Amino acid sequence: GIALDSSENIYVADSGNNRIMKWAPGATEGTVVAGGNGQGTGNNQFYYPTGIALDSSGNIYVVSQNSNRIMKWAPGATEGTVVAGGNADTGDSSGNNQLSFPNGIALDSSGNIYVIDRNNVRIMKWAPGATEGTVVAGGNGQGTGNNQLRSPSYGIALDSSENIYVADSGNNRIMK
Repeated sequence: GIALDSSENIYVADSGNNRIMKWAPGATEGTVVAGGNGQGTGNNQFYYPTGIALDSSGNIYVVSQNSNRIMKWAPGATEGTVVAGGNADTGDSSGNNQLSFPNGIALDSSGNIYVIDRNNVRIMKWAPGATEGTVVAGGNGQGTGNNQLRSPSYGIALDSSENIYVADSGNNRIMK
């Protein structure tokens, strides 16, 4: 995952090293701004971070894919807080308070979090402070119908009208 802030700093989800790196324009090396404390499920750790998004306050939202949760890191923080998922590490994890192999993230102007919940073949919307999300796309089993997804992966975006665009990679299509 990759994100840019208003100063054109580049934030990268360094999945293999379980950290988020920030690269200033023209820099020859980056700095760790989240994670970097080994692989795990502690609030100062990630377990294979993939998606990343930034809000206007500089908070970093990170998909910790293999710990099935979304973490929020405030600027300068040494640990994050779980803002979505994190309620299932194994077995059935299809409840609205759970995620299973999440991998993409987008934010809207109201601070809602949109997550690709890959193994549940759905897109979940989590309002700020919510303890569970709402299915906003898919969630009707894996398939090719216009109300279904198949292996949605990494790509999710919102337009100015807050329409959701999803890379439905198993069907080789982009769904709106």
